[in-house]
Amino acid sequence: MNWRVLGLGTAVLWMVTVGVIVALFVQGHTRPGADGRTEILLAPAERDLILAEMRQLLKSVHGVVTVLGSPDQNIKAAEAAARSAGMAMAADVNPAVMLKLPLPFKQMGMSIHKDMDHLADGIAQGESSVQILNRLSSMTSRCTTCHDMYRFATTK
Repeated sequence: MNWRVLGLGTAVLWMVTVGVIVALFVQGHTRPGADGRTEILLAPAERDLILAEMRQLLKSVHGVVTVLGSPDQNIKAAEAAARSAGMAMAADVNPAVMLKLPLPFKQMGMSIHKDMDHLADGIAQGESSVQILNRLSSMTSRCTTCHDMYRFATTK
């Protein structure tokens, strides 16, 4: 066999593989939903994992708001609540699951985790309740945007 043909075939196969991976990374495993949102197709265990992460984010926001509304305002508790949903929470997500998520979903999710770390830093640095609530408002607006755009559907 001609080495040139073999090399060209290998290069083409490599480019196709990279193209498929890039397309999956951007599009994810999705389909149009009946309600106008994009359905993200996940195995049941993957769906449960992502939903558990979302519940943890909500619990973190609740923890911060609860502290802000209490008379003693335990700042360390508010900081810990915010930090619990920071980037460390997203550090060990399965790459196979990440490939199934569309790029805008991943971007919104990662921005929330980063902002939770920034929120914890702001709390530690003594930001006012109004500043903290403004940060939370910005974050939760992305949450509602994401929920308006996407829903999960399970594959078998």
